[in-house]
Amino acid sequence: MDYREKRSNHALTAERDTVVTPLVLGYMPLNGGDVMATWIDVLAAEFALPHSEDLIAGIARLGVAAVLGGVIGWEREQKGRAAGLKTHILVATGSALFVLTPLLAGIHGSETTRVMQGIVSGIGLLGAGAIIRTRDGTQVEGMTTAASIWMTAAIGMTAGMGLAILAILATALSWGVVAAIPHLVGTTPAHQGNGKGDPPPE
Repeated sequence: MDYREKRSNHALTAERDTVVTPLVLGYMPLNGGDVMATWIDVLAAEFALPHSEDLIAGIARLGVAAVLGGVIGWEREQKGRAAGLKTHILVATGSALFVLTPLLAGIHGSETTRVMQGIVSGIGLLGAGAIIRTRDGTQVEGMTTAASIWMTAAIGMTAGMGLAILAILATALSWGVVAAIPHLVGTTPAHQGNGKGDPPPE
């Protein structure tokens, strides 16, 4: 056996006894005995719980967002709107999570601002889906529901930032707008429907 064959056989043996680790480890070759320990360490780090303070804060903020979104969604649900309780809870919780995750990961400043801008842009598409025009083209319905979805996203982001009091105040103001104002201005022509007994569009 000449030198080239010996070198080729040695390379094949080394390749068989060496395992390349995943991308997260930078493709550093490890012996077979170290692979299991490496995988266990990586998985343990991935599924490790955050610090107790961060965990409690995250649960509290998500809980506040869900409850406040439900307050507005319940009013929409009672009026039979397409975007009701479940939609508003999901919007508020999702918005809070989008903001909370970068904060817990140590990302601050302009990066978090860009996340907020993306939420505002994305929620506009969801709100647009709640707006419909009647077949005769005389009424546009769903404007209030679309606005409530947009406001719910803002409340969720506020709760996700840890400003619970401000989020509660905004929810109280929003609920007053969608629940109380229709009773105060219900006698105006714009809120009396189309004259055929139809409810006023919202």
